[in-house]
Amino acid sequence: MAGNETVRLQKLIADAGLMSRRKAEELIAAGKVRVNGVTAEIGQKVDPKRDTVTVNGKKLTKNTGYVYYMLHKPRGYVTTMSDEMDRKCVASLLSDIGKRVYPVGRLDRDSEGLLLVTNDGQFANAMTHPSRHIEKTYRVSVRPAVTDEQITVLTSALMIDGRKTMPAQVHVLRSEEDRSLLEIVLYEGRNRQIRRLCEEAGLETLRLKRVAVGQLRLGGLKVGEFRPLTRDEVAALQRQSGCY
Repeated sequence: MAGNETVRLQKLIADAGLMSRRKAEELIAAGKVRVNGVTAEIGQKVDPKRDTVTVNGKKLTKNTGYVYYMLHKPRGYVTTMSDEMDRKCVASLLSDIGKRVYPVGRLDRDSEGLLLVTNDGQFANAMTHPSRHIEKTYRVSVRPAVTDEQITVLTSALMIDGRKTMPAQVHVLRSEEDRSLLEIVLYEGRNRQIRRLCEEAGLETLRLKRVAVGQLRLGGLKVGEFRPLTRDEVAALQRQSGCY
């Protein structure tokens, strides 16, 4: 019927703030999502105004209470809300929020620093979409002291999963006899990209900390603590990611 606006089911679920789009796809594949009483399929399109969607037997409703937080993720925590291997998860640090939130992108277990969390699926998807090229800034301690040749390797494209990365920006903040402190800016979030670059350059990564996403900086937020983003901070990230 003319005028109807349909969206993919997994996007609708993510935008409702229940979970990430990937997790929504897993639930659909497991037969736990229904549209008008019929078991749904991945990629199925629905009309939010006309169709009734249930997830695990509960009716899907539009999320009108979006929240946006910055967490200072400690080392030793995995960036998931649950873990079948019983490892420490960032979920345990976020229980006081009172809403179901999930991470925007990832920081690996041995990394620390700024991690965004939200229940706004559209915002999360826009922030992590590879076409957005939102810069992420890291402080990286490496051993031994970095050379000019190694800087050339660090700023070169790297092949990950059959696709070249965008070149990183690298600045040497401090060098000592046996180690260096680098500032590395990435423009896409590829799996363990910095650690792989350092390995390619013959450098050992001693510590990796994300200090900024776009213009949003970690600042003095203590390890393990979180704070809500201001309206201006959210608006700036929405503009940069193309999410309005």
